[in-house]
Amino acid sequence: SDRLRRVLARLATPVVLSGALIAGSGVPIAQAGAESTYLVVYNSKALPAGATDTIRRANGTMVAAYPEIGVAIARSNNLAFSKEVKNDSNVAGVSATKGFGTRLKKGDPAEAAKSAETVEQGDTPSLTARQWDMRQINAFAAQEVTRGSRRVLVGDIDTGLDFTHPNLKRNVDFANSVSCIGGTANTSPAAWMDDNGHGTHTAGTIAAGSMEGGILGVAPNVRIAAIKAGDADGFFFPEAVICAFMWAGRHHMDVTNNSYFADPWLYNCLNDRGQKAIYDAESRAINFAMGKGVTVVAAAGNENDDLGNPTFDNLSPDFPLNTNVTRTVDKNCFVSPAMVPGVYTVSATGQLNMKSFYSSYGMPWVQAAAPGGDSRQKTTAMPDGRVLSTYPAALIPDLLASGFNPNRVFKVCDEDGGACGFYVTFQGTSMASPHVAGVAALIASRFGHQDAETMTQLLNAATNQIPCPANPYGTYPGPDGKPAHCSGTLAYNSFYGHGQIDALKAVTESSDQNNE
Repeated sequence: SDRLRRVLARLATPVVLSGALIAGSGVPIAQAGAESTYLVVYNSKALPAGATDTIRRANGTMVAAYPEIGVAIARSNNLAFSKEVKNDSNVAGVSATKGFGTRLKKGDPAEAAKSAETVEQGDTPSLTARQWDMRQINAFAAQEVTRGSRRVLVGDIDTGLDFTHPNLKRNVDFANSVSCIGGTANTSPAAWMDDNGHGTHTAGTIAAGSMEGGILGVAPNVRIAAIKAGDADGFFFPEAVICAFMWAGRHHMDVTNNSYFADPWLYNCLNDRGQKAIYDAESRAINFAMGKGVTVVAAAGNENDDLGNPTFDNLSPDFPLNTNVTRTVDKNCFVSPAMVPGVYTVSATGQLNMKSFYSSYGMPWVQAAAPGGDSRQKTTAMPDGRVLSTYPAALIPDLLASGFNPNRVFKVCDEDGGACGFYVTFQGTSMASPHVAGVAALIASRFGHQDAETMTQLLNAATNQIPCPANPYGTYPGPDGKPAHCSGTLAYNSFYGHGQIDALKAVTESSDQNNE
């Protein structure tokens, strides 16, 4: 997928009351419905001794417990589960998650014009010639200094990755890859195989290795682990997102890439107990990972919205389907993970070094910009303006059957006629974020592991400043129908943060700010 502006969907599950009745009274002694998943967030960042008993007394089952952050995942068919668990004074909040999820649409942002140009399809001498994005951030020049170290591990929290792709397989870390679908860790490769395509695309931008005729990621020698939190339909359930960050922290990853936002709400407003429980649980998991030294890089989103001054949300909630209502939001409402303090949030640029028309923005959240593609900023290097990266071969037929432009699909085979790799072009802040994750991996390779705070400083320094345009960028309307408006200074502004990331600066000038 190349957009974070999601088509939101639900799993339709009718509620059925099946409670037994007390004879002659007509009063149900239990109310049971379809089984739901719940986040249980405790007041302290620890699980009290009776946590399992509290869940069991409410006719629930403990699925996963995270004592480091005071969060439990439970399942129950008791319609009163939340109310009963909240009676425990140790519980800060409970929120159901079943039926909620973020869907990654296989296509461009809704406003994108279809490309009129024809791009060569099939075998090509080398796809690196089409990687305008890597040249824009000087990635190929940086690789003359370092192509990355095998001791550096990047976790791609996404829809999994295709570990059979010939341009990726050498760098896949099987021992540290996992599926978190359902809220529990499953290390079977079949479980974390990419069945959506989005994760393989972001993984290629980070760490596609050398392959004759293929592409190169920003850091082609580092190891990459799949942390599958999005399913085949592109839904990112809260329990999977929490599991993913706990996995990354416990496995001491250097960097994670996060090209999604977590549901059920685009903006989680803290004056709502259910939304607050979800945001708090995810924030605790993210902070746990950062506390273990993980740099968390995230996409800003594709709503062309000012994260620093949100006014309304018309994408939430996503349950039931197509019943989203426009609601007023304010600075007490936050997108996860992009608006969790300490996360390195990235906006998108196109080939003309301007903000992509769809990219969200805003101070103080956006730290830097990176190439995400823009079908309205075109050059001869990539006539459709998008970012080229890896894609699972098994998903190509369905992609084309969905109406995807075949001129955006490429195929390269090994010299000996062996395995073939497929590639597609997408646009979105999903594509921007992995560029920065790759640059962070190069910094860790060149100067050693960095804690999240130090890495933020090094990334901020490894940018090329871009000023606000003289007038609001373009005429593309945001969610409120108004054009995006840039504010701030050359040194730091709402469109580009500290500037566009520069990989060469990261591996040459960062040494001036690093004691190693």
